[in-house]
Amino acid sequence: MSQQTVTLPVSGMTCANCAMNIERNVKKLSGVSNANVNFATERATVSFDPGSIKIVDIVEKIQRAGFEVATARLEFPVRGMTCANCALNIERTLGKKVPGVVSASVNFASERLALEYLPSLTSLEEIAGVLKRIGFEAVLPSGSGEADDFELQARAAEIRNQTRKFIVGAAFAAPLFVLSMARDFQLLGAWSHSAWVNWLFLALATPVQFYTGWDYYVGSWKNLRNGTANMDVLVALGSSVAYFYSLILLLAPASGQHVYFETAAVIITLIKLGKMLEARTKGRTGQAIRKLMDLAPKKAFVLRGGKELEIPLEEVIRGDTVVVRPGQSIPVDGIVTEGRSAVDESMLTGEPIPVDKNPEDPVVGGTFNQEGLLKFRATRIGKETALAQIIRLVQEAQGSKAPIQALADRVAAIFVPSVIGIALLVFILWWAVGGAFVPAMIRLVAVLIIACPCALGLATPTAIMAGTGRGAEQGVLFKNSQSLEKASHLDTIVLDKTGTITEGKPVVTDLIRIGSYFQNEEAMLTAAASVERGSEHPLGKAIVQEAGKRGLTLLQIADFKSSGGLGVEASIDGKNFRVGKPGWFEQTGVDMEPLLDKIRFLQSQGKTAMVVAPDKEAAGIVAVSDTLKPESEEAVEWLQRMHLQVVMLTGDNLHTARAIAEKVHIREIFAEVQPEQKSSKVKELQDRGKRVGMVGDGINDAPALAQADVGMAIGTGTDIAIESAGIILSGGSLKGVARAIALSRATMKTIRQNLFWAFFYNVILIPLAAGVLSPFESLPLALRHLHPILAALAMSMSSVTVVSNSLRLYRSKEKSPVFRTQSFSRKTVQELKAES
Repeated sequence: MSQQTVTLPVSGMTCANCAMNIERNVKKLSGVSNANVNFATERATVSFDPGSIKIVDIVEKIQRAGFEVATARLEFPVRGMTCANCALNIERTLGKKVPGVVSASVNFASERLALEYLPSLTSLEEIAGVLKRIGFEAVLPSGSGEADDFELQARAAEIRNQTRKFIVGAAFAAPLFVLSMARDFQLLGAWSHSAWVNWLFLALATPVQFYTGWDYYVGSWKNLRNGTANMDVLVALGSSVAYFYSLILLLAPASGQHVYFETAAVIITLIKLGKMLEARTKGRTGQAIRKLMDLAPKKAFVLRGGKELEIPLEEVIRGDTVVVRPGQSIPVDGIVTEGRSAVDESMLTGEPIPVDKNPEDPVVGGTFNQEGLLKFRATRIGKETALAQIIRLVQEAQGSKAPIQALADRVAAIFVPSVIGIALLVFILWWAVGGAFVPAMIRLVAVLIIACPCALGLATPTAIMAGTGRGAEQGVLFKNSQSLEKASHLDTIVLDKTGTITEGKPVVTDLIRIGSYFQNEEAMLTAAASVERGSEHPLGKAIVQEAGKRGLTLLQIADFKSSGGLGVEASIDGKNFRVGKPGWFEQTGVDMEPLLDKIRFLQSQGKTAMVVAPDKEAAGIVAVSDTLKPESEEAVEWLQRMHLQVVMLTGDNLHTARAIAEKVHIREIFAEVQPEQKSSKVKELQDRGKRVGMVGDGINDAPALAQADVGMAIGTGTDIAIESAGIILSGGSLKGVARAIALSRATMKTIRQNLFWAFFYNVILIPLAAGVLSPFESLPLALRHLHPILAALAMSMSSVTVVSNSLRLYRSKEKSPVFRTQSFSRKTVQELKAES
């Protein structure tokens, strides 16, 4: 048993007991012989058997114990993959042969590797070296962003290479095929039986076999050397059987038998055609990220030393004054300091309606300045900008694996060896039963060629790429493919009222004095605002803002206390003042009878009544109202038309909640719910068998978002990195919820179609190629005796079919207005305003 020792950096320890806790947990793992944790140096030294346990298991054990292991996460392109088995080979190799790799996930469709590794144990250069040794090229990122350009160049070079090899193959295979057919139909006259014709066929077939098809030989060798097999093995084996069998016949003296050079040449050429088309269409699945990358300008105009300078985008620093003229893209995030304009923010919201910008308003890098000249102070640059975060989220989502992909991965892992076994069995049976070598060989080649693991490998990731990319265009950011898949199964949507259904900007609407304690409304508002000044609650802030609007001077307070969403209290000149919800006062014995009628009336209008009580005497009411978002009613209607149950969740009393719910036609309400109770209400629905999506702001309702099957956070432009949500609605619109669910359903439908096609294709055509229909003489000859050339044609088109089907997600034309959004369009203000 070989032993390996690693040292892991561990954070989160507060005492020696923490170190002992980690040691105890790690030693429980099978395969770990010793674990020593140094609290002072924050290092864990672990000895283990790499054959029994992986480093990722140790890291996960430490994390489950409540501590963190410092790892680096990175995503970069990997070149040289030809099918899904290559992706699995990379994952297995990095997991087994590189000690510092915690996890490696390869997306064959996007040709990207999502890597989590321990910088203390390995380096990117070492990882790239391992990839190179097994036949792949890692395109490591650089700090200047050149990797993105290099990735595009590398993809374009790959397409050019595939195209060039296809053209060469077609140039030789086409005349070879025509001459072969002419010979078979005796159209060459006396030459039909001449030996030199076969030598001509050899001359035409050889460049195709060893130039156009060379990639398949190289790929086969690399895979077989590492104990794996992929599509390259099938193509190389199938074409080589036909080519070398024909070569043996040609060299054999006086054999006079039919040769099959055209079969080998046409097989390779058709499959190369399929790979070329696949490369082109596969590149289009990542078009959303490329469009996003293109939104940010390469240069920016900044004011430095009183002069306007044009500098590269990377040289903009935080605090720079940036100048943007009409018709230019905004380079980085910032706050407007001078000027007014209308800005197209469709890259955030999915809506092409321009947004007015005035001094102190935020602007987002990548959005498009339409009308006036703007000057703004740069606040977020580089990877901090909203655009960079959106690109990162989309890339991470596209690089993740959906649960539905697990079946395809399991099949892909055993696919090629199984096909080779089936092909050999078919060859043996046909040779034994028919007694003829050639028909058995033809069926062997047909089975090898027609099998297609690529379609299986591309079925899920290409749809995920297209779906998440389309979502980004609509202001819907899926954090991972698991959230996308789960969203398609939701049947209940819980909407947090404040900031989701309403604007989240409540204002004071009514001031009502009760009794004679306060001389006038201003005195009551002054006292209420003074107490609420220490509160972070939106209703409290509304009261303070109203006092500010009226120019009132707030009083000094002492002994401030907050009662968890019910209200606040403080001392003013030695007297206790409380401001809060009516129910809070009823619990503490305050006489609420004189206020009840007025409170109920305010609540029936959808207003929230806040009672002001000095020394346990109800002396007044401050009513606060939050405006409905303009799109809330229509968005709820969309959700209900999608057969989703919509539930409103609010801390307001039942009367106010009902008034708001009636306006947007929501039937089920959870009212008077404290912030800490929101997650339990979500669980209550889940206990009823509901699949729940929770929609909130990601701050006050983070536990509820985490509890839900899918958490959706309403973003506010630049706030898109909300940790507790699986889906970010960057535009801040409730319509984004319907778009997210509709898109997830469309994506999962596409995945199921792709998987059905991939499985159906192989399940039906492999037996067909094996000759199971041969006894049925009433069937067409092409079905009873599937020629390898037809098998190659079918195989070459299978992957293209899957990728093309995924690309339909970019062209969704459903009648539902859910999909009626712009795709990062650039229109004039006049056109946009006319459309709106």
